[in-house]
Amino acid sequence: MSEEVPEPDRLQGAPHPRETQRLIGQDAAMAEFLAAYNADRLHSGWLLSGPRGVGKATLAWKIATFLLAEAPAEAGLFGAPPAPHSLDVPPDHPDVRLIQSGAHPRLFVVRRPLDEKTGKLRSEITAEAVRKLKGFFHLSAADGGRRAVIVDTADEMNPTAANALLKELEEPPSRTTLLLISHQPARLLPTIRSRCRDLRLGPLDAADLADALEQAGIEGAGAPALSVLAAGSVGEAIRLHRMDGLALYAEIVALFEGLPNADRPQAIKLAEACAGPRNAERFALTLDLLDLFLARTARAGLLGPPADQGAPGEALLLARLAPHDRAARAWAALAQSLSDRSRHGQAVNLDPASLILDMVFKIEATARDVLGA
Repeated sequence: MSEEVPEPDRLQGAPHPRETQRLIGQDAAMAEFLAAYNADRLHSGWLLSGPRGVGKATLAWKIATFLLAEAPAEAGLFGAPPAPHSLDVPPDHPDVRLIQSGAHPRLFVVRRPLDEKTGKLRSEITAEAVRKLKGFFHLSAADGGRRAVIVDTADEMNPTAANALLKELEEPPSRTTLLLISHQPARLLPTIRSRCRDLRLGPLDAADLADALEQAGIEGAGAPALSVLAAGSVGEAIRLHRMDGLALYAEIVALFEGLPNADRPQAIKLAEACAGPRNAERFALTLDLLDLFLARTARAGLLGPPADQGAPGEALLLARLAPHDRAARAWAALAQSLSDRSRHGQAVNLDPASLILDMVFKIEATARDVLGA
């Protein structure tokens, strides 16, 4: 029996967006879509944009489910039915069951395909994956209902795929809605953006984030530090919780408490924990948290130390490392430089441990310059 094809839009440790019952913290975006729907001004293309992990895919699936389950607008004895005030559809609705089983004939999902040669997911959405839309559009809906397309994510389309999708956006079939999910809409073709109505989703506040994590089945994850490090992203909070990111960030803060001289044994331990293919996820998270530490240090030089800490002792450390705006500029410049270097290092497969140690040394050098040591 062959292995099940992995879903690129499923976050490890969390339910798939189509399985998420409630969309938390995005009432404004849902209300904006419903207002357009109730006013009969439903665009054929919608760009669901915002930070990674704040619920864009969940909203796309809720909208698609709502549209596919749409009841005919027939006027009865008392006139037309009332306008809907929610995107919710009963879980026992026939269309919901079809969607949950992945067998709805009026729904098409564009995402990274499987590479038949390697058996792994491709790194981008290919033109071939987008061109399959033509066959979907040519199939008439037997019941005359609406059709929906989800592109998750539009950021992953290669140039040829983007141009293929643009053609479909230019002449979409009637009663068809295309939902494009994007973490970085500025990187999309301007012509794609211009043919979609933008539906912006923002970060969740601490209360909504804790509520969303509880819904995802993650208990005891309401720590204030998790909300700080996740920056309002449910997806990032789940990742941090699953990989013990709070402890890793606390380790990074402790490592730099002695700057301009970092704790060398601790630095070596941090680096060695990233070595080897089996630690690829740990390596990626370490890079992200180092980048976050530098960003928070630079921000402290402009706005003062943070009121909410990502780890014990962080506020005092940042206040010492970034006492003025000149320090803020130095840390911001280093953050950009190290981010570029880490991306290059990952692209050319530099040794993870060596890359982490090099970053620590550069952080030490910047601390000496800032502190005059």
